[in-house]
Amino acid sequence: MEGVVFSLMTDKTNAGLPAEPGGDTIPEELAVEMRRLAHDLSNALEIIVQTSYLLSTVELKEPAADWLQMLDSGVQKALSLNLELRSYIKEHTPD
Repeated sequence: MEGVVFSLMTDKTNAGLPAEPGGDTIPEELAVEMRRLAHDLSNALEIIVQTSYLLSTVELKEPAADWLQMLDSGVQKALSLNLELRSYIKEHTPD
């Protein structure tokens, strides 16, 4: 199942596209696992987001300030991708 999840997540043909009514749906067993993984990813990202925020509240010397800016950029990208993943799962699974 892990290979199937990975291939769905990396398949560029459906990336960022909304689900069409009556379109392909993710099989329930796979959807459950994908939701679990997305939830666990959200929890891990929350730790990174909070750490990034806390680091931004202190004055950092160079090059640490640049590293924090790179970290924040990566955090924002990861949050955006996680939201896109969760939306894709929601749009492609039965209610």
